[in-house]
Amino acid sequence: MRMDGELATNTDSTDGWSLVVPLKPLVLAKSRLAGAADGILRPHLALAFAQDTVAAALACGVVRDVAVVTDDPAAGGELAALGARIVPDSPGAGLNAALAHGAEVVRALRPGAAVAALNADLPALRPEELARVLVRASVFPRAFLADAAGIGTTFLSAAPGTELRPAFGGRSRRRHLASGAAEILLDGVDSVRQDVDTGDDLAAALALGVGPRTAERWAAGARTL
Repeated sequence: MRMDGELATNTDSTDGWSLVVPLKPLVLAKSRLAGAADGILRPHLALAFAQDTVAAALACGVVRDVAVVTDDPAAGGELAALGARIVPDSPGAGLNAALAHGAEVVRALRPGAAVAALNADLPALRPEELARVLVRASVFPRAFLADAAGIGTTFLSAAPGTELRPAFGGRSRRRHLASGAAEILLDGVDSVRQDVDTGDDLAAALALGVGPRTAERWAAGARTL
């Protein structure tokens, strides 16, 4: 589902969602997992999280394509092999700048795209749960889904013609509410809310049932710890 070569004349907003997934360099990723995984395992887990997230997103019936914003060449190669388009993080100015840039790149190719930002650390993501979130989001100009803790955000959407205006990081639920985005309140979408920053988050994701790459990497890493 790569977007390379797609014509900018395609403005059909009913043609499926474009998702933008940000991923920092793997050597810098998931530092808060220090209590659950050593420094060697953490980058491998971060990549596995992103692989399972992207694979599940691409398997979602209402998703047209996934653009991953990253400057990590190893991660970019692995995620491109799954079908994602890799967008260099040319702003180099942090998470929200990367997301805004990714949305701009998507809409340069498909001006009528409905766009959503999705965290890269959702290893338990279920395509059918993501579909429910996207369907609900489609009735709002902008909408977001809070993380499992109810403090941060794992998903932010913008309808065609609406700017994404991401405000991720820390207490982003409050910031997205203040920006006028509608909060999506749905039961049964735990896999879309369960991002992984800490050891407790990882345990919760494992309990939900993580994707095959995370499961394999965690099992292999746990044997060496």
